[in-house]
Amino acid sequence: MAYLHQAVELSSAGALVVLNGAMAKAEAIGAPQCIAIVDRGGNLLAFVRMDGAKILSQISATQKAVTAVSSRAATGGMSEELALKLAVTTDGQLTNLQGGLPIIVAGQVVGAIGVGSGTGEQDVIVAQAGIDALNAVIAQGPIIPA
Repeated sequence: MAYLHQAVELSSAGALVVLNGAMAKAEAIGAPQCIAIVDRGGNLLAFVRMDGAKILSQISATQKAVTAVSSRAATGGMSEELALKLAVTTDGQLTNLQGGLPIIVAGQVVGAIGVGSGTGEQDVIVAQAGIDALNAVIAQGPIIPA
């Protein structure tokens, strides 16, 4: 029986890498977005509402990130009935809208990104670009300081 676990945590610097990668993709596809990055506990680490992004999307972007980290899965894949139950039972805190992706490093969910203001497909593309940016930085060297 293990009494303690070691966990990799997403730092604020890592969150900014994800955020900047997502913003670059949003600009490239011409879809201004609200982008939220949370840690593995669902706590907000970074957020931006890009110029031109829908104001209400700041709420859904955060909900998408929290949902993705809580479920350890991408948002948008539930049945309509289950999605409605999720929204009602969590008082709207969790959502099944597309655009939330878990951030997985070394096999551990370290956080999540939520993106909103474009189409569901655009939101997912932008979210994945943020994660890809972090993975590119991690591939360049050690991820945890000695």
